[in-house]
Amino acid sequence: MAIFAERLREAMELRNLKQVDVIRLAESLGDVYGIKLGKSHMSQYLSGKTEPRTEVLSVLAKVLQVNQLWLQGEDVPMKAEEAAMEREEKNSGKEGEQGMREFSKSSKLDNVLYDVRGPVVEEANRMEEAGTHVLKLNIGNPAPFGFRAPDEVIYDMCRQMPECEGYSDSRGLFSARKAIMQYAQLKSIPNVTMNDIYTGNGVSELISLCMQALLNEGDEILIPSPDYPLWTATATLAGGKVVHYVCDEEAEWYPDMGDIRSKITDRTKAIVIINPNNPTGALYPKEVLEEIVKIAREHQLIIFSDEIYDRLVMDGEEHVSVASLAPDVFCVTFSGLSKSHMIAGFRIGWMVLSGKKEAARDYIEGINMLSNMRLCSNVPAQSIVQTALGGYQSVKDYIVPGGRIYEQRECIYKALNEIPGVSAVKPKAGFYVFPKLDSKKFNIFNDEKFALDFLREKKVLVVHGGGFNWKNPDHFRIVYLPRVEVLEESMEKLSDFLEHYRQ
Repeated sequence: MAIFAERLREAMELRNLKQVDVIRLAESLGDVYGIKLGKSHMSQYLSGKTEPRTEVLSVLAKVLQVNQLWLQGEDVPMKAEEAAMEREEKNSGKEGEQGMREFSKSSKLDNVLYDVRGPVVEEANRMEEAGTHVLKLNIGNPAPFGFRAPDEVIYDMCRQMPECEGYSDSRGLFSARKAIMQYAQLKSIPNVTMNDIYTGNGVSELISLCMQALLNEGDEILIPSPDYPLWTATATLAGGKVVHYVCDEEAEWYPDMGDIRSKITDRTKAIVIINPNNPTGALYPKEVLEEIVKIAREHQLIIFSDEIYDRLVMDGEEHVSVASLAPDVFCVTFSGLSKSHMIAGFRIGWMVLSGKKEAARDYIEGINMLSNMRLCSNVPAQSIVQTALGGYQSVKDYIVPGGRIYEQRECIYKALNEIPGVSAVKPKAGFYVFPKLDSKKFNIFNDEKFALDFLREKKVLVVHGGGFNWKNPDHFRIVYLPRVEVLEESMEKLSDFLEHYRQ
């Protein structure tokens, strides 16, 4: 941090700039990068108390006209052109050799973030490589925490492996799609045929496919805040403009209907809901879903519903698929086996088209085109969909009193709310909780720094709220997949850490 602060001061002196000048110059670039640079931030940077996020660092380097790598402390020339000259000089002495061509990432990625596996995770990986054990509460990956796939699923995949060596239909195996269609019928999703079902290498691939097929440059799509960041990333990468609507923590993290309505324009094409929700663990009741359907109907929007956690619902609650309430609205419903059957690495998800499909004929043609281009999804994983959906649902044992997920949920919820300055809404589904920090008490202005400081001091990895497109630096996400005793220990570490932590 000291090197960065020193170089920041040096660059400012070289250009004869004061703090206020840097902030003013950064304003226009800040709009492009989606950041705001305030006086408190600059003071913290100059004092060496903290370092900026990557996107802020990039803006500062452009404003100060220096090499970003130099600014963050690397042993390279101060100016980008000096670095180029240095490379040219090195290469000019090599007879018959050309200077090395450098390749940069596409500019399409400039505004794409995925901090669930971002800079804080990179620091955790560095610590692990140095021999430090890190408790990873950052990603919903059941296997490392002792959750195993049902024996029947593994057995059936092994038996069918010799028959899975070739490509399947681009939408998926008949047996898999038939089982998914029957599952959709059980969820009361109307007007679904075999041709309306697509399997994918996890839901993630299908989300990306849908965004690429739909969005033109500047098209708007409503996505919740907080969100699962893949939605925002893929929509942005497809050229769309993401407009985040607020989910209200004071109302069980349900979507704010007034906020949704206020953000619809003539460029809005679709609305995304994540139910059950990641990262909050909220489960939307029928009344909330009906309001969203009403809005979509009024404004002729597509509904994209991410329901990957629909079989991980606790407390006797029932998951309602929004498509079951919208026979006259075009809906795309996503689900899969990664979480409910503890086979995240197998990569098997699906999407179901329903409702007013005639309004989306051209869009569906685009989906088919992209589906055909990737040939098909993972065939061995498709082969166990019928077994998984039709057999005994072992996940039910986890989500009732005495079951691992249920008891771990109870443990983490109680422990968080006992820590002064921390509060949490009780999750009703999935295995995530999104606690709130008293930002005034802890003087927190940078939630990524909070996550990084906690990692370095207590060797526990969490994801900061900004990683889920939550604008205030006062939340973070915990994955409560570890056993109760491990969660209790991690919360003791959090409590100890917060006793003295101030930014």
